[in-house]
Amino acid sequence: MNFDLSEEQELFRSTVERFTAPLDVEARRKLRLHEGGYDLARWQQLAELGLIALAASEEAGGMGGSPLDLALVAEAIGRGNAPDPWLENGVLPARLLAAGGAAEALEAVLSGTSFTSFAWAERSQRYSLEAKQTRVEGGAITGEKTFVLGAALADAFIVSARDGDATTLYLVPRNAEGLEVRAYRLADGSMAGELRLIRVKGEKLDISGDSLTQIVAEARLLAAAELVGLGQRLLDDTLRYVKEREQFGVPIGSFQALQHRLVDCYARIEQARSMLYRAALGDIADVDSWQRNVAGAKAYITENVDHVAREAVQLHGGMGITDELAIGHAMKRVLLLSKLFGDVDTNLVEYAVAA
Repeated sequence: MNFDLSEEQELFRSTVERFTAPLDVEARRKLRLHEGGYDLARWQQLAELGLIALAASEEAGGMGGSPLDLALVAEAIGRGNAPDPWLENGVLPARLLAAGGAAEALEAVLSGTSFTSFAWAERSQRYSLEAKQTRVEGGAITGEKTFVLGAALADAFIVSARDGDATTLYLVPRNAEGLEVRAYRLADGSMAGELRLIRVKGEKLDISGDSLTQIVAEARLLAAAELVGLGQRLLDDTLRYVKEREQFGVPIGSFQALQHRLVDCYARIEQARSMLYRAALGDIADVDSWQRNVAGAKAYITENVDHVAREAVQLHGGMGITDELAIGHAMKRVLLLSKLFGDVDTNLVEYAVAA
């Protein structure tokens, strides 16, 4: 099998690398100090590069990227340790709006003029996509949502709600009457929020439960891809550090015990990347098999990248967890992505049940 990337795939990956290259630790910290935890001017630049449009089909006004195309972009974002919420506030809303037939809202997301968040999580529901506490009565939405990524900056929200016996999605503008947003900061420095909806009106999206499950599976794949990139960044920075840091007059990288641990990290990252590509290259038309493979890949990659992150911090010492070093930022992003749409146990259970 030919694993070489196409010319277009190489182009997108190099585009992301150039976009994220100037982001040192100080630049990253300044981005997080912006109101809402991110700079919308940078979001506009990201959209102009076509990186959000890659998530929508050509018929919907996008560029029709394949799962592998998107995974390569996510991996490059991770390796650049970039704070850009490309997955949660770009790709995910774009896929939902495209599936729901909201052409005007989709165009705004693809162009970067709209910053949209997916409000699906509810208290005591763990990772279930089924809405229970948020309900539709008389055409209006009432309930609460939590862990809404990018809520502080969002112009609109895609809200899941119980309508009869089914979970439906509604597009709700931020200025909708009866909507309250309370923002808070997450471990990686980004900002999420809680929504309180009291008889809020929204535009119903025509998305079936099966379509929602498939889109979330795609988001899991991209979260896994970003994790692989973050794991590679953590390993690269740690290798550089152990070659420079001296103890007893020699670089600590010359100690055999540390070499064994770093070789183990290298093997874990390579295996994680292989698992990622295996899932991304699967037949997406075989929905059940593809979703099963993605769940397995997310669980495997999360477990191994988390191990690499902890090794990187330990080999750097106490300063490894601080915001003074890139690995501190990378590890905190790993912690967030590891829980996005299911932790290791949740994904393993879904993989086992599907098998």
